[in-house]
Amino acid sequence: MSLEDQYDAWVRGLTGAARTPDAKRQADAAASSLADMQAQLDALAAGQKRQRRAADALDAVHKAADATAENVRRMSGELTRNLRRDGLLQTEPAPAAPAPAKPADARRAFDGLADAVRARVLGQDEFVADVIKALRRPFVLGTGDENSARGVMLLCGPRGTGRHYTLVCAMAEMAARGLVPNPSVQRIDLALYPGPAQEKLFLQDLFSALRSDASVLAFDNYESCAASYLTMLATLCMEGTLPLNSRYVAQRGILVDVGTALAPGAVGELHASGKYFVFFSEKDESALAERFGARFVDALGGDVCRTVPFTPESLAAIAARALNDLAQKARRQCGLELEMAADLRDLLAAQYGRHDGMAAMQNYADDLFRALAEYLLEADPAPAPGARLRLWAENGRVMAAAAGGEAFDLLGLLPRQYRGDVDAVEAELNAIVGLDEVKAYVRDIAKNVQAQQRRKAQGLPAAQPNMHMIFTGNPGTGKTTIARILSKYLKAIGALDGGQLVEVGRADLVGRYVGHTAPLVQQVVRSALGGVLFIDEAYSLYRGGEDSFGLEAIDTLVKCIEDHRDELVVVLAGYTREMQVFLSANSGLASRFPNQMEFPDYTADELWAITGSIATSKGYRLDPGCEGPLKAYYARRQAQDAAKAGNGRMARNVLERAILNQSKRLVADAGAALDLLLPGDFDLDD
Repeated sequence: MSLEDQYDAWVRGLTGAARTPDAKRQADAAASSLADMQAQLDALAAGQKRQRRAADALDAVHKAADATAENVRRMSGELTRNLRRDGLLQTEPAPAAPAPAKPADARRAFDGLADAVRARVLGQDEFVADVIKALRRPFVLGTGDENSARGVMLLCGPRGTGRHYTLVCAMAEMAARGLVPNPSVQRIDLALYPGPAQEKLFLQDLFSALRSDASVLAFDNYESCAASYLTMLATLCMEGTLPLNSRYVAQRGILVDVGTALAPGAVGELHASGKYFVFFSEKDESALAERFGARFVDALGGDVCRTVPFTPESLAAIAARALNDLAQKARRQCGLELEMAADLRDLLAAQYGRHDGMAAMQNYADDLFRALAEYLLEADPAPAPGARLRLWAENGRVMAAAAGGEAFDLLGLLPRQYRGDVDAVEAELNAIVGLDEVKAYVRDIAKNVQAQQRRKAQGLPAAQPNMHMIFTGNPGTGKTTIARILSKYLKAIGALDGGQLVEVGRADLVGRYVGHTAPLVQQVVRSALGGVLFIDEAYSLYRGGEDSFGLEAIDTLVKCIEDHRDELVVVLAGYTREMQVFLSANSGLASRFPNQMEFPDYTADELWAITGSIATSKGYRLDPGCEGPLKAYYARRQAQDAAKAGNGRMARNVLERAILNQSKRLVADAGAALDLLLPGDFDLDD
């Protein structure tokens, strides 16, 4: 019954009631209210019908989409099978996790393994025992499913104490005993992934390492890695599986991002694949917890293995073993029988104080073998098989002598670039005109480094000298030249590996948009590791508190200096007053640059000497009559404004103008000396 019919019945039911006007009005109002209610109900019913129709349509769309997706998958599968059948598609099978040995076999196979490694790694007995214990743990406790990590451990301790070498030796022994299928160690430098821009590179490198046949993934420099990638590694180590945020496919071993596209064999997660995960650091587990979290450190299960500094006895034993290996190699390869004195062992042990610890000793031994090969190549007639050669140390050099022959410097036979010759750098430093105080300071730094190296070689505490510097002074006073010589000097004495000088300015360090500056600074720092980073006009990095990009560059630089304090020397150069303002931009900046050197302006006599030196290098000589006018000119220009005059650059410019004027004179006078510059060739009127 409709609302209207109900109303009529209600009205008719008012029999006997007074049909007054008020009652009529009340009835009309009730009818109107009921009519509104009916309209609302009708609208609601119509809306429900539309919703049902829309739901039916959406359901039809979903069914059509599912059917389409199924057709696409079926067609993709058929296409893949056809391509594979026709030999046009090479698949990338997932690597099978290495099967651990049975517990009974493992117990026997590990017998004597630690002793075998100790025979190759001297002076770290406790560390070796801890590493073997960590490697053995999964054979006792089990590793879970095949996707889990076999084990996770931290190998920490001072640089150059054999952390990496111990792991390599241990894996070689385990492979020889059938405990692992492959002895190789896949190393990943996490410093290559400092920010979000390297995510695809990080995942690709991690994917490749996980699919390699290496039994161990070793990670260096986690301190310089972006936190997001460390979180991924922690998940992979603890859970065994790392879900990926995007869809990837493997094409010839390369991980390719396909977004949301449908593709057969899509990679949605990475698996630990039964590998050992080993993290290297000079810092202990407290530093690891700061970056990875306490839960990750707990997951190590106590497998934190620490090396200790070598004792003098340990270094002597390592050096003796290296010399024994050298003697055997010389006998096998060169047919020489070596007789080596004890002082040669001590000289080799002293190389440990150089950069990279044990690696420096091995490199020195390798240099000795190359020198022996050079001796054999230069000998005419060639020594008879079994010929004896005596080696000993004398004033820091390795001397050699055959039976009845004269003594000679063995390493002197090598090409010069292999020697790291301090004398050559000293000669270059001596050739610099003036700057006596600056040159003395550079020599003092070198002496300090060498003294600390000797203390370290004798097992004494050694302080790492802070070699970051600030060069202040006017343009042309030799700041870049001294920085270049300094880099060579530090390489020659073994304080730096590379010895390269990377010269940059504000444009190389400050980005053009938000998020660009920090990766730019980190990239520059990485290019300078092992050498000297020279920042010219460093004060331009700070243009006041509103320069957020410049402040970000300074803050990032300070952090990089701290992260790579043993691998890098940073030199800041600029005007004296501006550099003082610059040092106030960051509270930690001044403390990291305690060595400040002021480069004075050149005197007229020094500029005359510089002119003569440049002329000689170009194949010219100066007439004696040039000295008076040139010195007077230099004195006048320096007194006016040395900064604008250019100091050493002024001398070079004056000489180049003289060479140009001499060329014009030679055209008119064909008999004139081609290498002589006369006073008239110098245009000094201004």
